[in-house]
Amino acid sequence: MKTSLDRRWLIVIGTIIVQMGLGTIYTWSLFNQPLVDHFGWKLNSVSMTFSITSLALALATLVAGKLQDKFGIRRLLIGAGIVLGAGLIISSQVSSLWMLYILAGVIVGAADGTAYITSLSNLIKWFPERKGLISGISVGAYGTGSLLFKFINGSFIESVGVTQAFFYWGLIVLIMVVGGSFLVKEAKIGQELNVQNGSVQKDYTVKEMLRTKEAYLLFVIFFTTCMSGLFLIGIVKDIGVKMAGLDIETASNAVALVAIFNTSGRIILGALSDKVGRLRVVSFALLVTAAAVTVLSFVHLTYGLFFASVAAIAFCFGGNITVFPAIVADFFGLKNQSKNYGIIYQGFGIGAISGSFIASSLGGFIPTFKLIAVLSIVSVIIAIMINAPGNGKPTTKVKRNNGNINSLTPDTRAS
Repeated sequence: MKTSLDRRWLIVIGTIIVQMGLGTIYTWSLFNQPLVDHFGWKLNSVSMTFSITSLALALATLVAGKLQDKFGIRRLLIGAGIVLGAGLIISSQVSSLWMLYILAGVIVGAADGTAYITSLSNLIKWFPERKGLISGISVGAYGTGSLLFKFINGSFIESVGVTQAFFYWGLIVLIMVVGGSFLVKEAKIGQELNVQNGSVQKDYTVKEMLRTKEAYLLFVIFFTTCMSGLFLIGIVKDIGVKMAGLDIETASNAVALVAIFNTSGRIILGALSDKVGRLRVVSFALLVTAAAVTVLSFVHLTYGLFFASVAAIAFCFGGNITVFPAIVADFFGLKNQSKNYGIIYQGFGIGAISGSFIASSLGGFIPTFKLIAVLSIVSVIIAIMINAPGNGKPTTKVKRNNGNINSLTPDTRAS
């Protein structure tokens, strides 16, 4: 398949637009209190909606790859964009919690997860030589959408009320995802795309991947990364107030700090992984995370220490979740990337709910931070020792002429 460089970057632009629209769901916290005030529901009950959204998002990634095979990337993104937008638009008419759970929770989450993993995986296939950078751009756009819409959705809630805010939010997201999808083109994996370090790489099916120990080791690392980052994001303001003695307004600034460092970590560490190696980046980020949560556990927090620790964890979390799609592609091939990464991505969903349960079981922030530090060190050891499955086996070497494959010859050197 021959596609011009300009065409590939149009696909990047389309994916960025799609991902920014998808990332807007992370503004949900803005809606919690206004919904409580409007309907008289309990805050815990309303905030449960986003937990349902996150779970539906993670579970949808398990079937998204099969849907892409059936419908193609563009039709799938158009369908997901319509469903996502419609789910939010109809949420403006809800009158009960169960309707909110189904519409803004299950339907919105499933549509978001389907579009997220397929558009990300498709873009990586177009740039096999720059997986880290491209993953960083795509996942960074997802985070940027969240950051920008904190202001847009906040303005809607203030000007037209919380229920009508859903209508305008859904309309904009529908336009962004559907509109961006027209610039996206399916990457057909053949020999020209499926090349790694000059060697034709084995494409693992989901069943084949699950027979390898590396899949489970990567899951452990990804779970650790997600639990540490998502737990911190959920309680960062409370840490500032209760552990650093900050006033609520000052501690609230940490929310914006997390968003900024989270997004910058995605782009910087994603690009860096192409140059120094992905598992080296992951190991470094996990070491920094372990050090930061150790500071939070044992050191008397000052204003500076609190913000430095929070920024470090957010930066490393953003970087690691960006690098992981590329790692899965490196280990198991590009052809089944959406399906394979969908399995590993369940570490995100499980990590999202585990932090709160662990904190409740252990009795607070500090014991949980200590556990995260231990898990991070264990994950560093795994990252240092793990290799792609089949590493060291004979491979097929690719001879190139101006970027095109001319012939295949056996090569007995390790890949």
